[in-house]
Amino acid sequence: MAPKSDSVEGIVLNYVNEQNRPLNSQNVADALQKYNLKKTAVQKALDSLSDSGQISFKEYGKQKIYIARQDQFNIPNSEELEQMKKENSKLQEELEKQNKAIGEVEAEIRALQSNLTLEQIRIKETKLKAEVKEMEERLAKLSEGTALVNPEDRKAVEEIYMEKTNHWRRRKRIFKDVWDAITENSPKDVKEFKVSCPHNSYI
Repeated sequence: MAPKSDSVEGIVLNYVNEQNRPLNSQNVADALQKYNLKKTAVQKALDSLSDSGQISFKEYGKQKIYIARQDQFNIPNSEELEQMKKENSKLQEELEKQNKAIGEVEAEIRALQSNLTLEQIRIKETKLKAEVKEMEERLAKLSEGTALVNPEDRKAVEEIYMEKTNHWRRRKRIFKDVWDAITENSPKDVKEFKVSCPHNSYI
């Protein structure tokens, strides 16, 4: 008779059948700690289940290894295994398609999130219009109050200015040389010459 599912033997039997792999008493006790089962109780249940033939066991020295009875499971034949492989392959392909579709949707969501909202577009448009209006007003004032100079005329004016400046510097240097020569041996005070000289701006 099968043990009740909520009894110690029932819990141990369900676990051994679910795992369907070789287990020792320590493996089972560790896995069933959530049921507050002591190792001694687990060992007693394993021995009882193996004695009643509900699970199988083998002894390796002093240790017993327990495993679920294999005759309770439907073991597929070669044809069934081949069919299962094909179905598994088909499911894998379907899973890849689903993952690809999910990736495309996520990429589209990210793209939409990176775009401006309608409200943000309106705010940006208002700001740009204000900047354009400001530049147009500045251009109008410049056109009304100042004659715009083309690059060629500007360059010509700069060249004339540089020429006049250099000429003035040369005249200033010549005048200073003459002035120094006159005042060097003169008995008069230099200040008297500056007062009477009409070109004292060169000094």
